[in-house]
Amino acid sequence: VQLQASGGGLVQAGGSLSLSCAASGSTFSLHNMAWFRQAPGKDREFVARISASGATQYYAESVKGRFTISRDNAKNTVYLRMDNLNIEDAAVYVCAATYRPYRSNNYFKFDSYEYWGQGTLVTVSS
Repeated sequence: VQLQASGGGLVQAGGSLSLSCAASGSTFSLHNMAWFRQAPGKDREFVARISASGATQYYAESVKGRFTISRDNAKNTVYLRMDNLNIEDAAVYVCAATYRPYRSNNYFKFDSYEYWGQGTLVTVSS
């Protein structure tokens, strides 16, 4: 599966932004999807994950209550709605996909995902 993220941009602190990740191929609905982010000088960080059916979501503590991951399997697209953004949210956001089922000890690890898209840059101004 090929992934392409979009929707990044410049937003003021406290504002909102929605990201999209479009997938190619007919197997999108079989993949668990996730968003990661990487800020300059920092390690890649897990943001959120959604199950193949969309029934279950997991979030990093730093974004819980502010970010919402969702998907539309008919459109082969996963979304990340980001509200109440702060300076620490500025990063390149990347979507990822995996066939692997959920495991509580690794769903947040980047090496648990086989497919990666190009990132989209989110800049937050104060």
